[in-house]
Amino acid sequence: MSDKRLFFALWPDPRQRERMRDVITAHAKNVEGKMEFRGNWHVTLAFLGSCSPALVPTLLERAAGIAVEPFRLRFDRFEYWARPRIACLVPAAVPAELSELVERLNATLLDVGIIPEDRAYRPHMTVVRNARSFTAERLAQPLTVDWSGYELMESVRKRGEVRYMPVKQSLSPNS
Repeated sequence: MSDKRLFFALWPDPRQRERMRDVITAHAKNVEGKMEFRGNWHVTLAFLGSCSPALVPTLLERAAGIAVEPFRLRFDRFEYWARPRIACLVPAAVPAELSELVERLNATLLDVGIIPEDRAYRPHMTVVRNARSFTAERLAQPLTVDWSGYELMESVRKRGEVRYMPVKQSLSPNS
């Protein structure tokens, strides 16, 4: 069985995606590049990379033990990031609950032998890939999203397109 490309993410539900649509579309339509498929919108928490499918049950079990303190993420800027060539929504501030969740997930990765990315965590939601450079702007109406859970996600390539799929729904204390 081939490896899976995995990551933990804040994964919007259909109602959240619907609320995001107008804000994202209003900004993304002015950027040259490839608009991200709406079904792929997410906020990465921890990137695992290529993993054996045999590791998935352990990851799910460990992640289920991480309680999520509900928090609100307020996206208030639209930025271009040169290295990955993306246009993304970013928050000016990272809630303490989000920082703690990321730290706990990274500790879990270390426990199972995966080295987390060695860089400061910057939450963002990619909305355009292969974007052309533009000047960052503050959103006239910030997009605020409430979170109380997260998902283990798999990146799946089909017919030349990448789609993100939850490995298991709702890694939250109430699941």
